[in-house]
Amino acid sequence: MFLRNSKAMRILVCGGAGYIGSHLVRELSTQQGYEIIVLDNLSKGHIKSIPNGIKFEKADIRDKKALERIFSEYKPDAVMHFCASISIEESVADPLGYYENNVVGTIYLLQTMKKHNVKYFIFSSSSAIFGNPKEVPIADNIQPDPINPYGDTKYIVEKILAWSENAYGLKYICLRYFNACGAHESGDIGEDHDPETHLIPLIFQAALGQRSSISIFGNDYDTKDGTCVRDYIHVTDLATAHIKALEYLIRENKSQSFNLGSGGGYTVNEVINAVVDVTGIQFSTIMESRRPGDSAVLIANSTRAEQILGWKRKYDTIEDIVASAWKYHKSHINGYNDR
Repeated sequence: MFLRNSKAMRILVCGGAGYIGSHLVRELSTQQGYEIIVLDNLSKGHIKSIPNGIKFEKADIRDKKALERIFSEYKPDAVMHFCASISIEESVADPLGYYENNVVGTIYLLQTMKKHNVKYFIFSSSSAIFGNPKEVPIADNIQPDPINPYGDTKYIVEKILAWSENAYGLKYICLRYFNACGAHESGDIGEDHDPETHLIPLIFQAALGQRSSISIFGNDYDTKDGTCVRDYIHVTDLATAHIKALEYLIRENKSQSFNLGSGGGYTVNEVINAVVDVTGIQFSTIMESRRPGDSAVLIANSTRAEQILGWKRKYDTIEDIVASAWKYHKSHINGYNDR
């Protein structure tokens, strides 16, 4: 909770109609002391995910005039940034598009913040900045070494933020999450991308008969069953981490970077088995070759976030995460159905 002379703190949530952004907005809207403004171009986000009463602006962070108007009108105190394009495979195929949206768009956003003297910034970073780390679980202080354009765009922005603090006094927190998944406990909002690229909703599509099978990309990695290992973190736990990060930033006025994960990992096969167990539905799987840019194992060490931010996860097992996602998907077979 934040109260500043009994006035609400205005938070501009860029990408607040997207998957992670919408869950942040839902959690933040339950807290006292905040006024939320959502900015989203709705290219990937969904207007139906935004709670009633939340101010909404349809705009793109690459539109300087729109940013100037929004900052002039709402005068935000802090910005949370979720507007990135997120597909590793797509970034390999279209690196220029990814650098334009993820880097150039962020520069425009930071320039507008500078002009309007907005000092607080929460950045949605990614585990993809680490590439193929030599140490697992991955600590916050491991040197980033991205192996795909998506991860590189996130790392570039992190470096821009550090230089911006040095030059302009910007205060920021980078939250490097691992595989966001799950859905809000109400079942009202969840994951709906077009096209869908994330593993768990793709598996649900197979379970619901919306696709004939689920592809497994590679079974020759150095893991327990040959399939990739990922650290799955519930989207609501990510949302609470963002709120904790904002509270810390206002209280301590100190820039930080944190990894957010569970400290453990599951192979692709284990996630598939968890979906079968939760849904009771069998479906076909197809083994395919590795995708370019995929890492074998990505697991986070989130100890610093837990100790410094006081962050605690609510969802600890893949079964709990899958069950929450299934609650959304089985009642929203066509997602938000707004395309």
